Amino acid sequence: MAWFIVKRVLGIIPILFGVSLITFLIVRLLPVDPAEAYLRLSKIPVTDEAVQLVREELGLNQPLYVQYVHWLSGAVKLDFGSSYISKKPVWDEMLHYLPATLQLTFSSIVLAFVISLPIGILSALYKDRWVDHVSRTLSFIGAAAPSFCLGFLFIYIFSLKLGYFPVSGRGSLLHLILPSLTLALASVAVYTRMLRGSTLNELHQPYVLYARARGLREKWVIGKHVLRNAITPLVTTMGMHIGHKLSGSIIVENVFAWPGIGRHFVNALFGRDYPVILCYVLLVTTIIVICNLLIDIFHAMIDPRVRRNGGQ
Repeated sequence: MAWFIVKRVLGIIPILFGVSLITFLIVRLLPVDPAEAYLRLSKIPVTDEAVQLVREELGLNQPLYVQYVHWLSGAVKLDFGSSYISKKPVWDEMLHYLPATLQLTFSSIVLAFVISLPIGILSALYKDRWVDHVSRTLSFIGAAAPSFCLGFLFIYIFSLKLGYFPVSGRGSLLHLILPSLTLALASVAVYTRMLRGSTLNELHQPYVLYARARGLREKWVIGKHVLRNAITPLVTTMGMHIGHKLSGSIIVENVFAWPGIGRHFVNALFGRDYPVILCYVLLVTTIIVICNLLIDIFHAMIDPRVRRNGGQ
């Protein structure tokens, strides 16, 4: 088990290195000069002399590989420079906005799981009946509807018309419900279909027939045996969807004015705040990779075959 974890951890290093290199090159090769963007955001007239001074101050006059090594050495120490807009350390700003995004992301995943679990099981138990048809129809609608459309629709109905929830911002639990539901609905379709398929597959396994033959109650067979095995693929998918939620939260955070790193990232994009852009991409990538690592470890703990094959 220890060697399995070590191999997975070591495999993270080249992934993060590759992402950081590609992102750095893309940002540096954009047509907008970072020095000019810095001057405009600082409301300083863009002149040749000012651009030259800023380029020397930011190290942009050095070769590209020297700039990357300098930036990477700082990133390893969690020093991503200062924001062009706020002039504050980028990492401190990310730590300020990150809790809001993580709260929204994980609450949406939990909400999607809570909604999908009964729907997926009922669809499998009542296959091809009206419950199954209704759940599949709702799943398709949830998967097809864009997040920003659902967000504006929820705001119009539940905030403006009914007045049940706040329109925007972050504060109480009421502020969290609509953004979480908007972000969760896209995953409900996937989770429901996956749980339905895995439950149907488990219902045809021999151990279910044996359990029923022994006279066990149907609720015990479903809850104790079938659900335990059917839910394993769903856990894997939920872990892999964390990255999808983090990226999808960009839209939801802007619709609901949720003060997370997604909204902060959009502001950085419009303002050409390159240090924030680089830090955001690397931070989100790291979170995704770590979540996938935890899912691999979880599988290795419950399934020795994964641990044995991964150790080869």
